[in-house]
Amino acid sequence: MTQPEDHCVLAVDVGGTTVKGAVVGEDGQFRHSLVVPSSADDDPVKAVRSLCLRLRDDALALGSTPAAIGVVTPGLVDEVAGVVRYAANLRFRDVPLRTLVGDDLRLPVAVGHDARAAGVAEAVAGAASGLDNFLLLPLGTGIAAAVVVHGSPVPGATGSAGEVGHMPVYPGGEPCSCGQRGCLEVYASAGGLARRYARLGGTPGLDSRAIAGAVATDSVARTVWDDATQALGTALATLTLTLDPARIVLGGGLADAGALFFDPVRDALRAALAWRPPPPVLRSAFGAQAAQVGAAVLARRQAGLPVPDGWGAPDLVPH
Repeated sequence: MTQPEDHCVLAVDVGGTTVKGAVVGEDGQFRHSLVVPSSADDDPVKAVRSLCLRLRDDALALGSTPAAIGVVTPGLVDEVAGVVRYAANLRFRDVPLRTLVGDDLRLPVAVGHDARAAGVAEAVAGAASGLDNFLLLPLGTGIAAAVVVHGSPVPGATGSAGEVGHMPVYPGGEPCSCGQRGCLEVYASAGGLARRYARLGGTPGLDSRAIAGAVATDSVARTVWDDATQALGTALATLTLTLDPARIVLGGGLADAGALFFDPVRDALRAALAWRPPPPVLRSAFGAQAAQVGAAVLARRQAGLPVPDGWGAPDLVPH
């Protein structure tokens, strides 16, 4: 009989550009990691399934028996049915991931939304540890939020709760790929910031990290940076007034800029909440690994394994 200490889970985070997989041990330690392009196969669903099979085989080669697998994606995710209803960047529509991966691996499968899974990780062992009501916003290619209320991530009636990237923060502003104008994602996502910088005459090809480094000397960088932090502060004020979170956690590339980013965001939030104090705004403990750690937590729960407070703590997870 396999001993409890030999249990591992598999964690897969499907993104628009890469699919990341990890073998996660009983202690929350990442024992092995894989990263492949989302376009590794012409069929993106095939790319995910291939990585899951490879990850299982790698776990077995390490002498560890997988108990379950967690797979998280962006988009509209029906976590109960285990189906990704729609994910534009992945070309997923009504993909029955739980059935497909379960048939391939013969393991219990948890399917989740990447931002909500990241919120689970931050609640268990990260920047929202011990809190029942908080918001997590990973600021990446786009912006989605994990809305955690009474200890549970809120999926919403159609599985699309937290799609805050399409909140209008500058009505009538610049066009968004969704068809609206002035969306938060246009101004304050890492991808949106880079696109605006190039469009307004900045050096082509700079990413959000490089733009942050140029803020002190480049007037275009300063303009797009100020627009981003003001837009995000405005959006966080609306979310605070609606949900009254105990804490707001920000992750993704922009959060890596530290005080240059957080100070003006906090100032904008405070200014928009004249009659009440703002909630604390903190940096994600897990950063880019948050969704993958959350996928591991979901897998353990799917397998009926315990997830104690502090499991998968950031010092156990490679960044």
